[in-house]
Amino acid sequence: MSRLRASIVKEIWAVLRDRKARIVLVLPPLVQLMVFSFATTLEVKKVDIAVYDRSGGAHAVELVQRLHGSSYFRHIRPVQSPAEVRAAIDRREVLAALVIEQDFDRRLNAGQSASVGLILDGRRSNAAQIAAGYVRQVTGGMGVPSTMANAGGGVAITHWFNPALEYTWFTLPSLIAIITAVAGLAITSQSVSRQREDGTFDQLLVSPLRTHEILIAKMTPAFLMGLFNGTLFWVIAQVVFGVPFFGSIILFYLALVAFLLAMIGFGLFISAVSMTQQQSFMGTFLVMTPMLLLSGYASPIENMPEWLQYVTLLNPQRYFLIILHGVFLKAMPVSEILMQVWPLVVIAIAMLSAAAWMFRSRME
Repeated sequence: MSRLRASIVKEIWAVLRDRKARIVLVLPPLVQLMVFSFATTLEVKKVDIAVYDRSGGAHAVELVQRLHGSSYFRHIRPVQSPAEVRAAIDRREVLAALVIEQDFDRRLNAGQSASVGLILDGRRSNAAQIAAGYVRQVTGGMGVPSTMANAGGGVAITHWFNPALEYTWFTLPSLIAIITAVAGLAITSQSVSRQREDGTFDQLLVSPLRTHEILIAKMTPAFLMGLFNGTLFWVIAQVVFGVPFFGSIILFYLALVAFLLAMIGFGLFISAVSMTQQQSFMGTFLVMTPMLLLSGYASPIENMPEWLQYVTLLNPQRYFLIILHGVFLKAMPVSEILMQVWPLVVIAIAMLSAAAWMFRSRME
């Protein structure tokens, strides 16, 4: 134990003394906190739309005033012809154009149903669909459906687990997986390659340390940093951004430990096969980017091609994101969490075993 303790202390000091390692520890978490929390908003606010009012009656004026009074819209641009509508959308000056037909007021005054047309910029399809929902809310308040809406009976919509559709309730739990993955991969992937460049790896090979002792020592700094980052952003999500946490803190840390071990396994394997720190950086980049894209954060896994959905089964972030959203927003039952934890354990065992085999082959 004294030999292992000394090796762990040496690895921790090696990380803290390395300027590049300190940058990796401090800079990416801060940058990702700013980018994912504030810049990568899933909301569409302050939309600019055009209004082509062919009616000019009192009801049409009221509808335009409702648009002006809505917090969803920033600029309401009046246009006088279809050509102006096309030009405004072509030049991306507006995201949508509302067309009020000539018989709009006449039909409403006669007690008949009236509708409005909505033209959307399909180049920004996601934002356009959200803007269409905003327009439906405003026109629906007057009993006027848009031509895109269902003209049948009303639909009562309830959003479970996130009633206000706060995007930070999705982003901040996801950030825990991204930040801890950086610690697991970046720190461990640099450990052996840094020693190779310093010329100290050969000394490690002839030391009395065994393979598992070397692995444990090199795992510890990344593991401790991952626990620190996970705890820090767990607190920030609740205290700063108001994300609720309904689940068990014990199950949260159980899943965090399993996830960290899996990511550290990937990092150690990259470190074992890399000869230089540059190769380790490239290996980390090649692993991190696909992991993020295939985790379900950027797009639902169900929307991916079937063959790619099978590839995501090898991705630890896929399982950890499900756990994070479950423990934060809906108090996921123990059985469901364990269904996501055991694949993390299997991946951790497989990757740590592969890394140990690579280290052992280097030491023989």
